[in-house]
Amino acid sequence: MNKTIIGAICAAGLAALTSSTAFAAKGLSNGSVKIGVLSDMSGVYKAIEGPGAVIAAQMAIDDFGGKVLGEDIELVSADHQLKADVASSIARRWIDRDHVDMLVGMDNSAVGLAVQGLASDKKTIAINTGAGTVELTESQCSPYGIHYVYDTYALPVGTATAMVKNGGKKWFFITADYAFGHSLQDNTARVVKELGGEVVGSVNAPLSTNDFSSYLLQASSSGADVIGLANAGGDTVNSIKQANEFGIVARGQKMAGMLVFLTDVKALGLDTAKGLQFTTAFYWDRNDESREWSQRFFDKHGAMPTMVQAGVYSATMHYLEAIKAAGTDDADAVRAELGNMELNDFFVKNGKIEANGLMSHDMYLAKVKTPDQSKSDWDLLDIVSTIPADKAYIPVSESSCPLVKQ
Repeated sequence: MNKTIIGAICAAGLAALTSSTAFAAKGLSNGSVKIGVLSDMSGVYKAIEGPGAVIAAQMAIDDFGGKVLGEDIELVSADHQLKADVASSIARRWIDRDHVDMLVGMDNSAVGLAVQGLASDKKTIAINTGAGTVELTESQCSPYGIHYVYDTYALPVGTATAMVKNGGKKWFFITADYAFGHSLQDNTARVVKELGGEVVGSVNAPLSTNDFSSYLLQASSSGADVIGLANAGGDTVNSIKQANEFGIVARGQKMAGMLVFLTDVKALGLDTAKGLQFTTAFYWDRNDESREWSQRFFDKHGAMPTMVQAGVYSATMHYLEAIKAAGTDDADAVRAELGNMELNDFFVKNGKIEANGLMSHDMYLAKVKTPDQSKSDWDLLDIVSTIPADKAYIPVSESSCPLVKQ
């Protein structure tokens, strides 16, 4: 056969192969999009994210229309039991066997770091809505990891600043003894010291502690103006309840919940929680848009949403919008699309997913109402001030993440 003809046939075949490869890059790799909610469904963080996160993700799927690029959107969920090894095993099975495209939730920093690392190795997007450690976007950042709702740098910016400026100069910390708690203590201590305060002591408490009496006794006898609670969920609730029972607040020391959720305030009751200030990413009663979505969530869940549950909806919806815009569920294409989007919905305004995976957005300083100020069961907070995104988070220019071009 003539070499010219052979060359032409080979060239045509290569062109066809290139064309078919390009075509295959569009659309859905496994015929559907599957989203996995991995959360604490039975433990100390159940009310914060848990089953409510599954409801929020399903609401996003339903509101999107149940399909993307003409194919079904599926949802799976599981309980990580607050154990990194359990979470990693579930995530590995979901990705390898069940072809889950995106993981969301992970309301525990040890879980979040483990799952993000595994998902990154498998080129799967992991959107962390519940864990707090800044290492998700700093030393352990990932090209496929997104930290969406809050982090342990943002939380003390509002809360610790307000308390130190109101006279709370000396701090003692009761700290959850794992990655989240230590990260939160370190970042809060930084803010306290920058404002001229000091840390007079700290004690570590195991996760899911029921009896905080010995820790509170150390804090009470430390001479601190403020007892900083670097914990969350049921641990925060138990700490504050027991502090009130022991008369610590009545004797003049202040309690600072460094991570407080709406469900914590509800569990404490306004008589106990009144006046407590904390930083949050979301409050259901902030505007008409947040009220409308939150009422729909309440109708399904029987409780108003925490910032994490609202964040799950927002993250899921924006992920689906990115698939639609990219024309594929390929993780690299979707992550690039997410990085180019300005995020706007009832949860976030003018949000931006940075190169290190941080979703940069405004935060809010909230104050718990007194019983007389509350007009309904979930009328619990006043928003005191807005903390602009550029003040709330580590500047990307200062990030230690190697994905950020310095």
